[in-house]
Amino acid sequence: MNTTKPEAPMLETRDLSRAFGHGDHMVRAVDRVSFSMQTGEIVAVVGESGSGKSTLARLLLRLLDPTGGQILLHGQDVTTLHHRGELKTYWQKVQGAFQDSFAAFNQFYTVRRSLEKALNVLDVSLSKSDRTQRIETSLREVGLDPADILDKWPHQLSGGQLQRVMIARALVVGPELLIADEPTSMLDASLRVTVLNLLLDLRKSHNMSILFITHDLGQANYLSDRILVMYRGELVEQGPVEQVLADPQHEYTQRLLADVPRLRGKSGVPA
Repeated sequence: MNTTKPEAPMLETRDLSRAFGHGDHMVRAVDRVSFSMQTGEIVAVVGESGSGKSTLARLLLRLLDPTGGQILLHGQDVTTLHHRGELKTYWQKVQGAFQDSFAAFNQFYTVRRSLEKALNVLDVSLSKSDRTQRIETSLREVGLDPADILDKWPHQLSGGQLQRVMIARALVVGPELLIADEPTSMLDASLRVTVLNLLLDLRKSHNMSILFITHDLGQANYLSDRILVMYRGELVEQGPVEQVLADPQHEYTQRLLADVPRLRGKSGVPA
C-alpha cells in the first residue's frame, strides 16, 4: 500500500477573508476565498472593479493582514508572519507587479538603485559584481538593455518600459510566484500583448507560477491555465479556463462573457 503523502500545493488559501469597517459599515472585500495553485501554473483572477481582486493580491503579498482564514506556501501557514524579518523569506518566493508602474517606483531612485534595493530582501550576501550580474540578467530577461536603462529615472521611461522594469525588480530575487495585478491595464494594445507574451516566456524559462489579476476575459483566456471568478468578494466559479469560458455555471460569469463581443482562442490575439 502506498502511504506517500501527496505533495502540498505551491500556494493555497483556506477561507481567506478581509473585511474593512465595523458593524453596519463593514465591507467584506474578500469573503472566504479558497483555492490552490501548483508550481508553473498560470491562474487568472477575473472580476469587475470592486470584486476584491486587488485586495486578494495584497493579502497574498502580505501587504494586508487577513481578518480570517489562512495562506499556505508549500503547506506552511504564513498568515501569522508579521515582522519584516519574518516576511523576508516569504518575499523571496512571492513577488508582485502592479497596475500603476509609475507609482510603484520611488521617483528619486534610478532603475539601478531600485533593483539594488529589491535585492535587500535576500538574506544572502552578494558581492558587488554578483549583484550587478543579477540585476543585468533580470533586465535582459524582460527585453531591456541594461546599458540603456540602469541609470535612468522612472519619469524618463515609457509605460511599457516601466512595467518591464517592475517585472525585472520582482525577478531579481528569484521568486517562485509572481502576482501580477492588472499589469497591462494602463498600456496600449500592442504593449499589452508584449507583456502577456513576456509572462508566458518567464513561466517557461523559470517554471514560475503566475497569479494574473485582470478584468479582461480575453487576456485571461490567452494567458492562463485556470480561471477564478470573483464577485463582491466571493469566489463564485473556478476551473480550467476553456471549461469555464465554454460552459460558465454562475450567472455572473455568464454576464461577464456576454459583455465580450468576441473571445478568441489561445492562438489568437487577446481581446
